[in-house]
Amino acid sequence: MTPAELLRRVHGCAFDDFLLSPQFSVVARRDPARIDLTSRLTTKLVLKRPIVSANMDTVTRAPMAIVQAEEGGLGIIDRGFRPGEIEGQVREIQIVKRTQHGVVSDPYTIPPDAGLEQAIQLMQRSGVGTLVVVDAARRLLGLLTERDVRFVSGAARVADRMTPAQRLTVHEGTIGIDEAERVMVEHKVKKLPLVESGGRLLGLITARDISKHRRQPFATRDAQGRLRVGAAIGATGDYLERAAELIRAEVDVIVIDIAHGHSVVMASAIEQFRRRFGGFELIAGNVGTAEGARFLVERGVDGVKVGIGPGGGCTTRITTSFGVPQVQALVECRLAIGDRVPIIADGGISRDGALALALLFGGDTAMLGSAFAGTLETPGEIVHKPVVLPEGQRTVRVPFKVLRGMASIGAIKDRLDVEDAAEVDLDAIGAEGLETSVPARGSVRPVIQDMLKHLCSAISYGGAESLADLRRSFWSDPDRYLIRLSAAARRESYDRS
Repeated sequence: MTPAELLRRVHGCAFDDFLLSPQFSVVARRDPARIDLTSRLTTKLVLKRPIVSANMDTVTRAPMAIVQAEEGGLGIIDRGFRPGEIEGQVREIQIVKRTQHGVVSDPYTIPPDAGLEQAIQLMQRSGVGTLVVVDAARRLLGLLTERDVRFVSGAARVADRMTPAQRLTVHEGTIGIDEAERVMVEHKVKKLPLVESGGRLLGLITARDISKHRRQPFATRDAQGRLRVGAAIGATGDYLERAAELIRAEVDVIVIDIAHGHSVVMASAIEQFRRRFGGFELIAGNVGTAEGARFLVERGVDGVKVGIGPGGGCTTRITTSFGVPQVQALVECRLAIGDRVPIIADGGISRDGALALALLFGGDTAMLGSAFAGTLETPGEIVHKPVVLPEGQRTVRVPFKVLRGMASIGAIKDRLDVEDAAEVDLDAIGAEGLETSVPARGSVRPVIQDMLKHLCSAISYGGAESLADLRRSFWSDPDRYLIRLSAAARRESYDRS
């Protein structure tokens, strides 16, 4: 099948218009721990799991981003903060970056003459249980833990309760995780401070972080062993100032996220971003056409976000009649830019099986929002609403959370995403998003794990050994896989009412 033929085959199509024909399976076990799901997020960043949580203010803040990274994907912290109020988004990034470490290069420190009350407040504020005691020259003097301050009151100082450096196991210079584990086991310690030859603090390694590295081998980590996280910015207003603060907080990737990325506004934003921040990893979108994808690549982005209107919280197609069905959009964009830049398939994945289709038709990774809605890690309060059960017409109170598109009136009102206007007539804004209630449920972790299991099953049905292998097989002969569904076949395949 030629590219032109493939484009004709998928023209006007969404995920539910297709099934994939099963092939001879070569996989012995459909185990995500054994099947390689590695995918590129940007030209430099690689994920071991091809899942990204959407930058929606009812989906991704620090708790969601932490779980996504621990499970091998990535979370994009939303920009749902008022213009000029950048600290909130920066704080979410800092929480993620301090959740895990290989070497804690910037542990929380305190001087020896500080009061214990000050130390307790710092522990509570930061959420850490160990403070490194240093002098004015940042030389290691000792460690203070929660156990050291428990039940202690009065005017005691840090120096009175800390474990002094002379009694600590300390390593001079840098050290790898495996060697650090060996030293800690040998000396029966849970914390290993690292110092220079003169005693100046280099960092801290904890048994807790080593254990997490062992338990989560697929986690998305940076060179220092910290979880990776992304953040979204706009294309006008405070976007450059916001980007500068996020980069200072050591965010791993920036997403310039606007509804229509094939625009003069986006061109200006990318140009200004590159001029100020050089080659920092940058994703831009959204687009839905070959021209839009080429437009972004030619301006030097590291990833392209594809999807105009397929998301469950988006009403762009309803309110404007503009958009591109997601399968057509992905194939168009992939054929237009090839493998020069990774594609993020954003939206339209309403069931686990559609994830495999998104990753075959052109997505290197997939961005999901509503799939994670209502889970424990999503932001927002739980509201109990009365629901009438069909059986016996009995009324029960069911817990719900809010899910809203970032172009909904509620999100715009909270964000005031009309950044240079002094007063805003909200009724005059052309909203392109929905605000709905979704049932509250448990942690997002089993949701992600189920998706990955089903993706591995899809790889098995496709006769491949890995996700990359399945992509190669599909693109070498799409006709071998594609089954265009009739209305009856679509009902047979996907309707389970």
